[in-house]
Amino acid sequence: MDMMLETKRLKIVPFEMSRLEEYISAFDGEITKYQYPDPFASAEAARETLQGFIDLMEQNEMLFLSILTPDGEFVGGVEVHGIQEEYPELGIWIKKGEQQKGYAYEALAGVLNFTDDAYFKDWYVYEADVRNMGSMKLVEKFEFRKEGLDEFETETGKLLRLQRFLIRSRR
Repeated sequence: MDMMLETKRLKIVPFEMSRLEEYISAFDGEITKYQYPDPFASAEAARETLQGFIDLMEQNEMLFLSILTPDGEFVGGVEVHGIQEEYPELGIWIKKGEQQKGYAYEALAGVLNFTDDAYFKDWYVYEADVRNMGSMKLVEKFEFRKEGLDEFETETGKLLRLQRFLIRSRR
């Protein structure tokens, strides 16, 4: 898919396998502490999962994007799952060392502006673990409503307390 979004400080582009090592090394246990996925067990597992996301993007089922600085440094990822659904689900993460710089808000706002124009959605699902203060503060920068709390244990034993939000379209 040919697309590039530019914000004030970022370039947001479709993920490419040439960034696999950067993705794997940044998507570690600390980043995934309050997320459903765990770090990848191997480079091959990562390649298989991420290729599946690329395939879904090519089928117009999701957006799977890399967040880059203007000089091309990888700072994280943003996804819009179920782009054809009534309520697509947003996901975003910023690598350690680049957090608390406003990149998550800037990237998510840019992606929402794009999807609002391209797909005409009214609401997006966003889930954040209530212990993840950065993610909880991020949602407050958008118009939102709370939809409930889901507490469960993942297959790998991680306990999650996910607050479900609906974020209103920016159009």
